[in-house]
Amino acid sequence: MIHLKQPLVLSAQSGNVASPLFATAAAAGSQQRRAPGPRAGGRVRTRRISCVSTEDAVGASTTSVTTKERNLTVTATVTAQAARTSVYVSRGLDDLGDLFGKTLLLEFVSSELDPTTGRERERVKGFAHMTLEEGKYEAKMSVPASFGPVGAVLVENEHHREMFIKDIELVTGGDESTVVRFDVASWVHSKFDNPEPRVFFAVRSYLPSQTPPGIEALRKKELETLRGDGQGERKVHERVYDYDTYNDLGDPDVNVQHRRPVLGGKERPYPRRCRTGRPRTTFDPETEKRSSSVYVPRDEQFSGIKGLTFSATTLRSGLHAVLPALAPLLNNSEHFPHFPSIDALYDDGIPLPVDGSASFNIVSDVIPRVVKMVENTTEHVLRFEVPHMVERDRFSWFRDEEFARQTLAGCNPFCIRLLTEFPIVSKLDPAVYGPPESALTRELLEKMMNGVMTVDEALESKRLFTLDYHDAFLPYVHKVRELPERTLYGSRTVFFLSDEGTLMPLAIELTRPQSPTKPQWKRAFTSGNDATESWLWKLAKAHVLSHDTGYHQLVSHWLRTHACVEPYIIATNRQLSRMHPLYRLLHPHFRYTMEINALAREALVNADGIIEDAFWPGKYSIELSSVVYGATWQFDTEALPEDLVGRGLAMRREDGELELTIKDYPYANDGLQIWNCIKQWATDYINFYYKSDEDVTGDEELQAWWEEVRTKGHADKKDEPWWPVCDSRDSLIQILNIIMWVTSGHHAAVNFGQYHYAGYFPNRPTVMRMNIPVEENRDDEMKKFMARPEEVLLQSLPSQMQAIKVMTTLDILSAHSPDEEYMGEYGEPAWLDEPMVKAAFEKFSGRLKEVEGTIDERNNNPENKNRCGAGIVPYELLKPSSEPGVTGRGVPYSISI
Repeated sequence: MIHLKQPLVLSAQSGNVASPLFATAAAAGSQQRRAPGPRAGGRVRTRRISCVSTEDAVGASTTSVTTKERNLTVTATVTAQAARTSVYVSRGLDDLGDLFGKTLLLEFVSSELDPTTGRERERVKGFAHMTLEEGKYEAKMSVPASFGPVGAVLVENEHHREMFIKDIELVTGGDESTVVRFDVASWVHSKFDNPEPRVFFAVRSYLPSQTPPGIEALRKKELETLRGDGQGERKVHERVYDYDTYNDLGDPDVNVQHRRPVLGGKERPYPRRCRTGRPRTTFDPETEKRSSSVYVPRDEQFSGIKGLTFSATTLRSGLHAVLPALAPLLNNSEHFPHFPSIDALYDDGIPLPVDGSASFNIVSDVIPRVVKMVENTTEHVLRFEVPHMVERDRFSWFRDEEFARQTLAGCNPFCIRLLTEFPIVSKLDPAVYGPPESALTRELLEKMMNGVMTVDEALESKRLFTLDYHDAFLPYVHKVRELPERTLYGSRTVFFLSDEGTLMPLAIELTRPQSPTKPQWKRAFTSGNDATESWLWKLAKAHVLSHDTGYHQLVSHWLRTHACVEPYIIATNRQLSRMHPLYRLLHPHFRYTMEINALAREALVNADGIIEDAFWPGKYSIELSSVVYGATWQFDTEALPEDLVGRGLAMRREDGELELTIKDYPYANDGLQIWNCIKQWATDYINFYYKSDEDVTGDEELQAWWEEVRTKGHADKKDEPWWPVCDSRDSLIQILNIIMWVTSGHHAAVNFGQYHYAGYFPNRPTVMRMNIPVEENRDDEMKKFMARPEEVLLQSLPSQMQAIKVMTTLDILSAHSPDEEYMGEYGEPAWLDEPMVKAAFEKFSGRLKEVEGTIDERNNNPENKNRCGAGIVPYELLKPSSEPGVTGRGVPYSISI
């Protein structure tokens, strides 16, 4: 079923009212009938408001100016809800305003110009008053019969509180067949905050050249309002979109150790984020002051449902309160003493303080999903849900085949590459880092391949793959080792593709670069045939997994989705009118992203935040993502097909179709289906509104949007040659395809499987705290390792505090909100209002349902050994739909968590 979005219950959030949210409501068939879509090159007239008949209305439009004008009665019904407030005086004044019928001042704007003056027609104003039906406000407006179609409605909110307006419907003379609907779905500020009224356009979409002449000026003025003037600190009720650097991650005025470099600029390139205009810190004039709430344009903020289920408090400050409350319960033990103590987090839990105590209240309020009541008692425990992979196979994380399988079907299937050159040589300066040759020799790899083939033969037949974190991480090894309880290596892992289509890890190389006091150290590790080599191999795998986990969170997840998408959102709101078809196509793909990014800057990626505290890069975390952005990020290779080809995981045949190097690559198999569904939907949509390539190049808003994405949103990459030129329908479709894919499929693949795979932290440790014993080969370390290797592994893994913090965070981030909007399930009113676009959307929805069936078939096919087998978690991260909660599936339109 296709659903039209509707607002849910609103609630207060941090002293301000949270923004609206939409969920399943009336089916598309309840929408009013609309005229056919616009024809290329000409203006299209919208339906005329009429209280008598079509014939009368048409006749009225040609009434002689010397004839007395006949007026029509138009009823405007506004569906709205006032923000809740605890301020008694404001609420009382607003109630009086409602009593006297002065709640909302409406102003009709004609789509047509006055034929006698060539200027805008005189606007029609009237107050909407509260009706007996809750949430409904009504105005009876006397409109000249020659007024023409109402192209826009201006709304002035007479309350002292902001109001959320769902929609406005206009009916002429009580004839429901004349209904014209304005889909508003927006907060309207109080006139006491800003006297400028809000403008809302009809649900029909127009390219700039097709804008009805009566509302052309309003279209431009609204965009100017959204751009702002770049001055001053932004206020909570505002809707201004502008760019700034990441200069608010630290707070040196509070703690000098929290100073962080500014990201964005020649030295540290980075995407831009939304400007807040907060003043600078005293200690560092380049750093913006942090505050308890971060400005986000009003309509980008969470709804009440989202705020309650996501628990913004959790990421804002809650976890920092939870950990001290839990500290006494962990017996001050730094590491887990044995693996059964890790299992106890899921089986038995940690007893909580007595119900009603301060510590209990903090824990139960912040992380309610993991607070359980012990059966048949009144006692509570902190007990985590069993992650899916552990539920299916408690020991799968220990095995080599699962280690390899997750590079194709885990939560970071973005980094494995085809090995194309041998010997492997570092590209870093040997004078700084030491000899560039790899410890992974030809002889070693051929030995581990059991003589099946030579390295050259394996390269020729595309059987060798690598997970390479050597050159990217080596410059940070000594920096990270200066941080307490952390270590780091540069690493390379080589895999062999078996005849069954599965990967087998052959060897791991760990490298410590040279320093002024020590030479370079490197060593290759293999599974080995004796106990010592086997345990060293397990430790080496744990180090590689921590590298992969850090890269996944900072680059595959945060950088490539959250950070890189925010500039698209800002540019879209600054340059594309609300009535532009591209704005309406992209709008659901941007829902909540700016709000979640603001929260991330508050508590996740900030100085001393959750990422810095619990992941190995520590205070270098976001700086590291800047280095990767500068070195590797390209807009064109964010396209899934180009990404796969670039990594050697696919090749293009002569017919243009892709052929996967690894046939059973779950992320690629399912992702390409989602990619193609999005491409067909974008193609149908664009070809409806743009009839030629000239329509694309002649669209001034579109061209300004794409120029701003490149030169302002990603300003540090503006001169790169790989940016697509938006000069045809095909190039526009590709640009949109990339943006829509990154916000939906890409993000779903890296986000919603986090708890399933990393909720059991030994499978994906976020930090390693001890060097591998053979690095220094000290007698005391080797003696301890030889006596109790399991204890050395446990001491190397995250501490109890780090583990609980990460598990709790991933539990939150992996969950779908009850109001989630999944691709193909929810349709924008403007899509469903245009018959041809509605039909294209229904096809899109149907294709996504077919994808679900295909994924189920693949997961049940025993020939697909990377997604089907004893104890294997089926790959469902790209199944389009889901239920609320931590399901490990579902593809929302947007990066909403």
